Amino acid sequence: MATSSNEEKEVRRGKYTTVSIPVTLYNRIKELIKDTGFTSVSQFVTYVLREIVASMEREKLESETISEEEKRRIIEKLKKLGYL
Repeated sequence: MATSSNEEKEVRRGKYTTVSIPVTLYNRIKELIKDTGFTSVSQFVTYVLREIVASMEREKLESETISEEEKRRIIEKLKKLGYL
């Protein structure tokens, strides 16, 4: 079964959704990105959100990681309890 032109474009570009932002914010961003490499407000917002999400994911991962000091204290407690 052949895919339509629209389906081919969707597969190439990926799927998108719409997110609403206040018009005043949209206009501020539009002014901000003039004479930059960003060709649209959507492109800029996508870039910013990717950066924020990546940062938050890193923070979450770091907060879930046990420090060497915490590992040492856990091992000492386990030894005192006779598990090690």
